[in-house]
Amino acid sequence: MNDSPSSPRIHWTLALIPLAVLVVLQVLVIREFGSDALDGASQTALLVAAAVAVTMGMVFFKVPWKNIDHAISDNVKTIGGAILILFLIGAVSGSWMLSGVVPTMIYYGMQVVDPSVFLFIACLISALVSLVTGSSWTTIATIGIALMGIGAAHGYGVGWTAGAIISGAYFGDKISPLSDTTVLASSVGEVPLFKHIRYMLITTVPSFTIALIIFLVASLCHADSASVQSAEFAEGLQGVFHINGWLLLVPLVTAVLIALRLPAAIVLFLSAFLAGVVMLVAQPDIVSQIGEGNGFRGLMTTYYGGTSLDTGNEVLNNLVQTRGMRGMLSTVFLIFCAAAFGGALTGTGMLQSLTAALAKGISGRRSLVSTTVGTGLFANIVTGDQYLSIVLTGNIYKKLYKEKGFEGRLLSRSTEDSATVTSVLVPWNTCGMTQSLVLHVPTLTYLPYCFFNIISPLMSVTIAMLGYKIFRVDKK
Repeated sequence: MNDSPSSPRIHWTLALIPLAVLVVLQVLVIREFGSDALDGASQTALLVAAAVAVTMGMVFFKVPWKNIDHAISDNVKTIGGAILILFLIGAVSGSWMLSGVVPTMIYYGMQVVDPSVFLFIACLISALVSLVTGSSWTTIATIGIALMGIGAAHGYGVGWTAGAIISGAYFGDKISPLSDTTVLASSVGEVPLFKHIRYMLITTVPSFTIALIIFLVASLCHADSASVQSAEFAEGLQGVFHINGWLLLVPLVTAVLIALRLPAAIVLFLSAFLAGVVMLVAQPDIVSQIGEGNGFRGLMTTYYGGTSLDTGNEVLNNLVQTRGMRGMLSTVFLIFCAAAFGGALTGTGMLQSLTAALAKGISGRRSLVSTTVGTGLFANIVTGDQYLSIVLTGNIYKKLYKEKGFEGRLLSRSTEDSATVTSVLVPWNTCGMTQSLVLHVPTLTYLPYCFFNIISPLMSVTIAMLGYKIFRVDKK
């Protein structure tokens, strides 16, 4: 991350101008375009805000273009892996759906999962899968889609169901030793991985417990309308797909690949390939319909293009609709625009000015942790990417934590409690946009129900205020 040391320091009040422009534009975009904001309006807002930052830096503060260009390039380099994963998720979600894997999971899940505790179970299952996989994205793109269908069949609102899935997925991701964000946060804080994870449990377990209790109570209070709805869903699924238990071999093989600790990109590629083979065997009518009689064309369309099927139920039609890799293009566009905006703020020195202003008010552990948590959320809003937010937050406060005599694990935990879990709550963040696209639920619709993601940063600040297990480094 370029700190632009040769750039003149811009006063923090002026550095707020591009942020204010972005906020105003995003408010107007969301009000005017609603769920269609991803089709270009949000990306345009980010580019306009980036242009404002670049213009201010170069014209008024004489920041060299090479500083800004270098910062933007650094940001873009960090998102290459995420873009590959995004395209593979699009391929997996399409192939798992049209091969009958997800419909089969929904069909049997409606019979197994008790509607009176559905949200609780959905959150718990998502947590376990994410803990094993180390990836909230993979969890949501696979089991999450199936759980959305089961929730719809049981009459739950999409916001509640998505909130339960995301809460569980991000809890498991956060404490998994296989998670890239967990490894990144521990390395930025210069803390051994398992020491970092054990320390996170102090804030993470209470946050998740509270979230589970909320989902359990909400489930128990849910008016059961599942009998008719479930029957309609079952009939609609059987009318379109060949439902068979052997289709569950696809998620089983995927779980084995994950257990072998293969990279996420390889797991997703092999899973999509296997689902494609299964689709040709188990759903030949669907492949023929999509490809207009050409099986190869139908298979490629499933991976790349969007498809829709008529099940006789409008809710179910929306559920089995797929976007494929092409449906991820708007999110990829957004990621690049977010990287450009974050790079513009970093290259001009505006972001450094803003964080330096925040650091001036730090006096003890309470203000230190609170400011760190606030910066993590702020960085998610500004940079639009959780990886950038983790690195940025950790690097900003690493020296300050040492100067104040606090252990590095307090920094790494505070960073995870904010930058990792709040990324999915920001509509233009890579996580927020991806999960919204995969689950077919607008970010602002599921945001109020992501209780773990909301409680986690608050718990981090609360524990710091109580001073529980916060240690200082012995200075010799």
